[in-house]
Amino acid sequence: MNSLNGRIIGSAVETEYSKSISLEHRKKFAQFFTPISIAELMVRWLMGNKNLKTVLEPAFGLGIFSRALLAKKNDIQINGFEIDDIIFTQAKKEFAGTEKINLLLEDYMFNDWDNKYDGIICNPPYFKFHDYDNKNILTEFEKRLKCKLNGFTNLYTLFLLKSICQLKFNGRCAYIVPSEFLNSDYGKLVKRHLIETGSLRHIIVFNFEENVFEDALTTASIILCAKDNKMKKMQFTNIRSINELSIVEKLITDYPNLSVESTTYSFLELNPDIKWKTYYQRQNAYNFKNLIAFSAYAKVVRGIATGNNNYFTFNIAKAQKYKIDERFLLPCICKAIDVKGNNFSYSDFEKLKNSNKNVFLLNAVNTKDENVARYLQKGQDENIDKKFLTASRHPWYSLEKRFPSPIWVSVFNRTGLRFIRNEANIFNLTTFHCVYPQIDIFTNISVDLLFAYLLTDTARQIFEDNSREYGNGLQKFEPNDLNKGKILDLEKLSKSTKETIIDSYQNYSRTDDRQYINKIDIIFQEEFNKRF
Repeated sequence: MNSLNGRIIGSAVETEYSKSISLEHRKKFAQFFTPISIAELMVRWLMGNKNLKTVLEPAFGLGIFSRALLAKKNDIQINGFEIDDIIFTQAKKEFAGTEKINLLLEDYMFNDWDNKYDGIICNPPYFKFHDYDNKNILTEFEKRLKCKLNGFTNLYTLFLLKSICQLKFNGRCAYIVPSEFLNSDYGKLVKRHLIETGSLRHIIVFNFEENVFEDALTTASIILCAKDNKMKKMQFTNIRSINELSIVEKLITDYPNLSVESTTYSFLELNPDIKWKTYYQRQNAYNFKNLIAFSAYAKVVRGIATGNNNYFTFNIAKAQKYKIDERFLLPCICKAIDVKGNNFSYSDFEKLKNSNKNVFLLNAVNTKDENVARYLQKGQDENIDKKFLTASRHPWYSLEKRFPSPIWVSVFNRTGLRFIRNEANIFNLTTFHCVYPQIDIFTNISVDLLFAYLLTDTARQIFEDNSREYGNGLQKFEPNDLNKGKILDLEKLSKSTKETIIDSYQNYSRTDDRQYINKIDIIFQEEFNKRF
């Protein structure tokens, strides 16, 4: 491990801090530290600017980037911003005695807009829209950047946009961020800004089965930007493991020459309104013909969000404790783990109910029952009515309007989408999305045929193109990811083929024998795969 004037260059400072400070505190301030190998790589990008004199570290933390920079170049001046006074105090001790670092206990979002830098390097905080001062920060950005941003924008992308705005000519920027914005709705405006500024040079996407940040369930990408005229294209590079960082080293060394190991696009070729995984990851849909949007056959909406599941959900014991009659409780699936197979029957619901699982949802609107009234008063005493969701509802205990959907689909998965036939005709919380088939007499597509298709590997592979990837192989689908996802055009099937598929599906429903689904999958492959 190296040192510079008594300062540790490696990650030991961050390791000791993580041991001494609770995970709760670190999560509160989104403190997930960059591995030294990646920090040094990002520093190397900044060093490519031969006039590097001024550097900004907008989310300073314990200054791992600054330590790596000063180890290579000591004639620079670094400004650092931090909002957590605990880590700020620790960082001040770490850099005591040096005049190269100017640390500020201020919010970068509202400060330093007019300063320009030769280099900016950052691992910004990951905060969703409801975890930061969303309204005021977006107002500030819209005034400064003259662009309208999505209200669901994650904070880390705002850090990136502001930093690009603060680059001097020939300045370089290196960010390590979650890959989420590349494939999310709120990322569209961010990507458009990256294209319009012409500063984007490289996006290095880490393999989705590997976590870069310890304790953080997220994938990562390195964004390299430069405010120069040396490159009219940008490159995507996939990295399967930390051991392949030499590929990125070569990208940096060879700049502005293009790498044959990367996928290259001109700015005109990039579409900010689509998921960018189509640019760096081969799409399964390319193997099939006659594809249409899933929304042609079904509409997907999220499940019921209560605002406080502990309060609004019941099992038999809780209902008895508070003397809530079942007339005021709706049958409801509350956890994905409670649904084992692809068909959920009323007998499955009864088994969960009798084993005292949470399978009921309070439905207290328009009732004058005294026991319900007491339970509602309990909720007010505990400020349940003042929660983020409940405070916006009238009355606060009313439920979102949903009809039981014939099909459920998992929100998170590691082995592919899971579709469940809701034969019990009960409600579901956000653990599943609701799938409402849009089937009428003109389509000749039955719910059985649609569901049979959804159970196949072919369906899951094609939907996977529209997924959002997190760490350790975890995938997530928002409703619109599925609505905009592709499905084989089932109307292209002949009447006899449809009947064969439905017959196999009904055999599967009776026997739970996966071989029938495999037979269905083979039919779809033969009918729609471009190789046949």
